[in-house]
Amino acid sequence: MQKDFNQVAQSWLDGNYDEETKRLVMDLKNNDPAGLEDAFYRNLEFGTGGLRGVMGVGTNRMNKYTVGMATQGLANYMKKNCEGDLSVCVSYDSRNNSKEFAKITADVLSANGIHVYLSDTLRPIPLLSYTVRSKKATAGVMITASHNPKEYNGYKVFWSDGAQIMSPVDKDIVTEVAAIEDPSMVKFESVPENIEMFGTEMDNAYLNDVLTLTLSPEARERHKDIKIVYTPLHGSGVNIVPMILGRLGFENIIHVPEQDINDGNFPTVMSPNPEESSALAMAIEKADREGADIVMATDPDADRIGIAVRDNEGKMVLFNGNQTGSMLTYYILKRWAELGKLDSTKYVVKTIVTTELIRAIAQKFGVQVYNVLTGFKFIADIVRRNEDKGEFICGGEESYGFNVGQFVRDKDAPISCAMVAECAAWAAEQGKTLYQLMQDIYAEFGYYKESLTSLVRKGKAGVEEIAAIMADMRNNPPKELAGSPVTKVVDYNKPEETGLPKSNVLQFFNEAGDVVSVRPSGTEPKIKFYFGAKGADADAKINALRTQFIK
Repeated sequence: MQKDFNQVAQSWLDGNYDEETKRLVMDLKNNDPAGLEDAFYRNLEFGTGGLRGVMGVGTNRMNKYTVGMATQGLANYMKKNCEGDLSVCVSYDSRNNSKEFAKITADVLSANGIHVYLSDTLRPIPLLSYTVRSKKATAGVMITASHNPKEYNGYKVFWSDGAQIMSPVDKDIVTEVAAIEDPSMVKFESVPENIEMFGTEMDNAYLNDVLTLTLSPEARERHKDIKIVYTPLHGSGVNIVPMILGRLGFENIIHVPEQDINDGNFPTVMSPNPEESSALAMAIEKADREGADIVMATDPDADRIGIAVRDNEGKMVLFNGNQTGSMLTYYILKRWAELGKLDSTKYVVKTIVTTELIRAIAQKFGVQVYNVLTGFKFIADIVRRNEDKGEFICGGEESYGFNVGQFVRDKDAPISCAMVAECAAWAAEQGKTLYQLMQDIYAEFGYYKESLTSLVRKGKAGVEEIAAIMADMRNNPPKELAGSPVTKVVDYNKPEETGLPKSNVLQFFNEAGDVVSVRPSGTEPKIKFYFGAKGADADAKINALRTQFIK
């Protein structure tokens, strides 16, 4: 039975916690009862992105105790279930407390007799995934909250294949973490001889491998002067992305100096999320001043990429994740076909809420398409399952994540930046911009339009409201979408019908080929509505769908 949050908070006041933590708990108790409840009404759980939450005191917060307890639970799970010499790779991004949480993670693992490879500075998630595979480690831990606001931090666990943990491992780790009821159960004292730092040698190995995936060296050489503005949004892409673009031969990489500074407060943006247009505003201003052709932005852990390109009037316009993923899929498959590399064993992967344009492109090139649940770990799972059967070409999700090749088993913004730049050079060979290439793709495959709207509902009350919205739509599904009758409802809570793992997602399809997908976020306090339409009137249909569902 779940304990009353007041009892849990009192246990922190009475227990083996430092005096500053106790002071902050008492301050919440005396001055912010709602804040006290939100901090202690539940324990943080591993979801689609691992452990993630607002930083602060409490069981429902990211702090040194919840990080320590999570790590002790991970260590206990590994010692009970994994054979051989145990090792874990640990890295972190630019968020406040990330370096400290990474050190705590390394200390606890080392104290449990587990060898730790600890990054000597902040590094992106793709580097962590690559390092796990390169070191043949048992697991990996990345301290990051990805693109969340500055108040958040997180703890992503990766397994030996370099991908984020899947069921049942994630649930079993949660069970072990739940058994750690007090900080006295955590081995916090570091064993330094069990900690080994890793650094630029892994950066160079990663760069050497991912550069083998590029496809158009002649076009890059002829168009090496393309002007590219790149911003890491204060995050961990600050070194690796310029390095990879430089090694590709691009000579005009323009920085936004204010955003090259690693700062967990993200002072120049409202949110360090390349999905939001405001995050790219400074870079676009820089591009206009410098006459740049492309803008690229990566989030704090450098697994997502946002881009802007010049339209036919010379104005910078943003591509969404569906457009970037579709363009890169088209470019890569086109080049693979021209190079004679395609056969029936090659495949691409997309998530269920990602544009069907990717499927249409893949089918034209005779390439198999896998459709998986939201979350890049499901794309990585397909790659793992097919290691001896076929070759993963590329894959992505609408939330600005994309990957190419099999070296990394998660979203990879550095390789995505490399591919966007190379695609621009390839398009330039044909006298076209990336914008014009995208218009050509629409002309060939039809116009697809997608839109995402999220309703933020914070705290315990928000969790309950989101659950009520999902229950109502299950019990009373819409009869029509944008005036066209609903012909199919898919409930991913029914794996026996979908063939996929159980997931709290609903999809509604209409006669006209439009689709609406609804799911609570696994990492943020929001419910997401994905709208998809096809045809010349797709923009109008998207507006109609948004009006229909967003009250």
